Amino acid sequence: MSSTDIWLLGAALASVLFLVMLIVSRVRLHPLLALLITSIAVGLVTGMPGDKLIKSIETGAGNTLGAVGLVVALGAMLGRILAAGGVTDSISNLILSKTSTRMLPWAMAGAAFIIGIPMFFEVGLVVLLPLIFSVARKLDQNSSIKGSAYVYVGVPVIAALASMHGMVPPHPGPLTAIASLNANVGATMLYGFIAAIPAIIIGGPLYGAIITPRLKVKPDQGLIEQFSAESDEDSSVTRTPPSLGLSLLAALLPAVLMLFHAVAELILPKGSAILSVTDFVGDPAIAMLIGVLFAACSLIYSRGGNSEQLRSSMSASVKPIANVLLIIAGGGAFQHVLTDAKVGDAIMHMSQHLAVSPLALGWIIAMLLSVSTGSATVGIVGASGLLAPLVAHDPSLNASLLALSVGCGSLFFNYANHAGFWLVKESFGMSMGEATATISIIQSIVSVVGLVMVLLMNLAPALV
Repeated sequence: MSSTDIWLLGAALASVLFLVMLIVSRVRLHPLLALLITSIAVGLVTGMPGDKLIKSIETGAGNTLGAVGLVVALGAMLGRILAAGGVTDSISNLILSKTSTRMLPWAMAGAAFIIGIPMFFEVGLVVLLPLIFSVARKLDQNSSIKGSAYVYVGVPVIAALASMHGMVPPHPGPLTAIASLNANVGATMLYGFIAAIPAIIIGGPLYGAIITPRLKVKPDQGLIEQFSAESDEDSSVTRTPPSLGLSLLAALLPAVLMLFHAVAELILPKGSAILSVTDFVGDPAIAMLIGVLFAACSLIYSRGGNSEQLRSSMSASVKPIANVLLIIAGGGAFQHVLTDAKVGDAIMHMSQHLAVSPLALGWIIAMLLSVSTGSATVGIVGASGLLAPLVAHDPSLNASLLALSVGCGSLFFNYANHAGFWLVKESFGMSMGEATATISIIQSIVSVVGLVMVLLMNLAPALV
């Protein structure tokens, strides 16, 4: 490597350390400010002219937000409609009526798998808490298992929601990695589903069977009564729950459209009229828009729901994601500055001299950034920005698998500097040790299993 490459690599390493310091030290800057300041520092240190630096920051933030922001906002709206439309009630009724105690963790993981496709981890957990507490309360009363019924039921849900959040579009993390790495959405989604299934099984029902007898967790009685009682908080819908088929279709429609597009690209010739249609409806923003409109019409309007209440609840649904969108924009600026400053080229040259796979490197960088900053989004945007030039210079590198690897790395060891950790701890009434034994270990298992699946899928073509 040249001396210029060494200098640029030093700047890259220093930028990551500087970013972490700004977020976790006594300064405790908001990640958006930290990312912007770090972007400016990298540009100045690497000798970028001021006007070019400003343009690079604005272009990076705008491009990334344009590619991800609409989809994330629409996903939040869809999640709110599914919750208000009674989808959770429909699935919970089926679980309670058809599932044995032994198979309950598997059924809960399946329910969270479906609900978790369009929802953030935190939102999905809040939506599923009534289901978790209702089921666990009945198990607790019957004393049918050893240990905590709430852990027995909750662990599979946490594993499924975490897996979907880090591995499968339209969640903001995978979408951000896809945009930065110019990966294929359909392929990444397909890989994500394949990797998520074993991660959910190992981190959910299997790990839950080990940890349940060792914990005596029981939430506050007030929370149990609140979440396991019948709720009438949302008057935008009628009381009659939708059918299971309609619930599944409303939840899965955007994913089906995106996967349909991915399959069409593989089997249809270029220029095909059908392919042009799938290109349009399979675009993440269009697929999510179709999903939102279908859910609103089928779950709310056609069932006599209150349109004004629906509009208010949808407006409320996008407020919590504003922070995430701002961090994503800052990450896009950071990535663009690194690219324009040729830092990525130096990383590419370094990777050619190392025995570390770019897929493993992406996982390691995202893991370190996520654990140290407390933000999976920061981990994803930082790792994606650093490794984006590798994709452009190495056509043999599978960008979709790299995006998935980065998403998996961002999940590792969710601890006290992550909001999700505290949501789980306080919702279930856990001590710090109990919360660590559940959400922190679960997400670490999911993260590692995801990486293993990425490496196996990367080897698959060579094994055929």
